[in-house]
Amino acid sequence: MMYPYITLSDETEIVHSHIIEENGKQVVEVHFERPTEDGFDTARCRLPEYVWLQKEGYSNEEITAFERFLRSNAHLLYKYAANEGVHIA
Repeated sequence: MMYPYITLSDETEIVHSHIIEENGKQVVEVHFERPTEDGFDTARCRLPEYVWLQKEGYSNEEITAFERFLRSNAHLLYKYAANEGVHIA
């Protein structure tokens, strides 16, 4: 299951998974997607290792910016992943 996190000004939507238990470790996957004329630019990163599973259409500079974003938001992504997404009253 993927949960919405934020949409950036360039229409990149960021969503995250629930917490995935793997070998005694809690993993969260974060997916970035931006619409294009021909489909979507996509990228997917696995936390806590910050391993990029997919990078299509985004520049190296954008991926670097996404990694900085992830490093400053990881604690929130884990919190929301544990609570099945952001709950707004």
